[in-house]
Amino acid sequence: MTESTPPDRCRIVLIPPAGTPAERVVAALAGGDIASLILPQGDRDEASFQAYAEKIVPAAQAAGIAVVIAGDSRIAGRVKADGLHVEAGKANLAEAVERLQDRMMVGVGGAKTRDDALELGEERPDYIFFGRFGYDSKPEPHPRNLSLGQWWAEMIEIPCIVMAGSDVTSVGAVAATGAEFVALSAAVFADDVEPAAVIAKANALLDETAPHLGG
Repeated sequence: MTESTPPDRCRIVLIPPAGTPAERVVAALAGGDIASLILPQGDRDEASFQAYAEKIVPAAQAAGIAVVIAGDSRIAGRVKADGLHVEAGKANLAEAVERLQDRMMVGVGGAKTRDDALELGEERPDYIFFGRFGYDSKPEPHPRNLSLGQWWAEMIEIPCIVMAGSDVTSVGAVAATGAEFVALSAAVFADDVEPAAVIAKANALLDETAPHLGG
């Protein structure tokens, strides 16, 4: 469902919360433009997480959506994912970049300060993520993540992803920072919503309000 020419503005990164059925993740893909999908391993064991990812990866890639595995690099390889997400600090990031970056994207999260972010940025990841999986429980984005995203987007060429809040309208606040990507999680997969409809609404909001990023 992704357009062949991606929109020239902040785009959606979808992060299913722990326990989200694979079928709901696949259903969300019909809602319109999604740049990428980050699948956290969470509490799943290796076999169950691999089986879960295998249900999602082909459908996402067929829609032109890159899939990033947040967990074991071996699983990322087995399911033919497009990337690996690392949360375990600079040393682990450096090792993953050296070993994998010629074959897949390597992104990083976990930075809580500017110094943290700059240290991680020295390893030249493909993106940096400001936020925490499962911590988008408030309607609005966390102010620290917005602040870090705005500073990073102004200063550093490496793209950043900023976690939105549990209200889909919060994508506007993230886009206003100049961040290249907005992560949506709880807003899309709440019990009482249709995932594809939320993605469609988020894209419509971004079309209306997000600044053009250019280049």
